[in-house]
Amino acid sequence: MDGRVEGIDPAAKPSGTGCAECLASGGWWLHLRRCAKCGFIGCCDNSPSQHATKHNRHTGHPVIASFEPGEDWFYDYPSEEFFEGPVLAAPDSHPSDQPVPGPAARVPKNWQSLLHK
Repeated sequence: MDGRVEGIDPAAKPSGTGCAECLASGGWWLHLRRCAKCGFIGCCDNSPSQHATKHNRHTGHPVIASFEPGEDWFYDYPSEEFFEGPVLAAPDSHPSDQPVPGPAARVPKNWQSLLHK
């Protein structure tokens, strides 16, 4: 894929610095993903709630990007392929001092046993 993917809006700003659904429900996440179409920030598939993929299924928005510091990959749900995509509106990750998993006050002591493999 060459970055010219239907379903990517480079101007869409991130919805926040954490998973929007986990923050609303009192949950927590391992890693964060960004919808490349609308900017929704959701938690990864290893996280207990898997909000990024649920967002894809609910909206049909086909592409996510990592929202982790130092990562710049995109993932296309329909083709199940990773690829390099365009530069998206800033910021391109959660703050580097934000803990992983997060948010810190909500992560249970046994968090590793609660992850999806």
